[in-house]
Amino acid sequence: MKKLLIAIMVAGWWPGVAQQYNETIKKELAFEKKSDKNALLVANINGGIQVKGYGGDKIIVEVDKEILAKTQARLEKGKAEIQLGIIDLADTLVLYVKGTCSDFGRGNARYHRGKRDRMGWNYNWSGRGDDCREEYRYSMDFTIKVPYAINLAVSTVNDGDISVENVKGSLYANNINGSIKLTQISGATSVSSINGNIDLEYDNNPTSACTYYALNGDINILVKKGIGASVGFESFNGGFYTNVESIEALPVELEKRPGKAGVEYKISGNRFKIGNGGVYLDIETFNGNAYLKEI
Repeated sequence: MKKLLIAIMVAGWWPGVAQQYNETIKKELAFEKKSDKNALLVANINGGIQVKGYGGDKIIVEVDKEILAKTQARLEKGKAEIQLGIIDLADTLVLYVKGTCSDFGRGNARYHRGKRDRMGWNYNWSGRGDDCREEYRYSMDFTIKVPYAINLAVSTVNDGDISVENVKGSLYANNINGSIKLTQISGATSVSSINGNIDLEYDNNPTSACTYYALNGDINILVKKGIGASVGFESFNGGFYTNVESIEALPVELEKRPGKAGVEYKISGNRFKIGNGGVYLDIETFNGNAYLKEI
């Protein structure tokens, strides 16, 4: 099956590019209302995201901005239009790319597998009409330091990978054309990738339900010895592999729901009990394997 490619801009070779502009944007942010519910949302389009937890209480942001254009006039337009957008909601901070052929805001959320993405925030690509044309290429690469306990939601589309390290709060990560790597994590996790692998390493085994989805890529989950969980696995063209010795198959679930022709029934994929059971880990791939390994 051909890979599904969702591209906002042509990400490869672009002939005739003669002008380039680079800038590093630096910001230091803080929550006006501090609590264990504090959250940071980063919604990128072209570029990667790197996040590391640390012992401070500030959010330290560094963004490498690059504009490529065929003429100086178009370069100047890109320099002026593409900016770091910041929304301060007192207990939540939102970082996004401002100035694209889209509107960013609450209520533009996509639905992925029946669930809202990014806590209700997203880009609306039809908001500015069909006559909007970006006359340059751009990328925004985010490097961010955050407090350990923060709740985090990060996403990007093209030309970049996502990496998160040493964050203990709940974590949502979504990448369209790139990989996701999460290390030294502990909280509830929801991860999805279209064209890229997903790698996770837990400092402490999950105590809340987690979801993992990869369309064209493998899912690698490293946990501590002695994990207790219930695992659901579905795949069109992949398998589930584990080194956990205490594992047993569970009966499939039969889901009853209303349909156009009356009541419909859906049979779920494979289900397993690991250790003494417990938290539910929902794992799904299309073209890829899933690995759950104790270390």
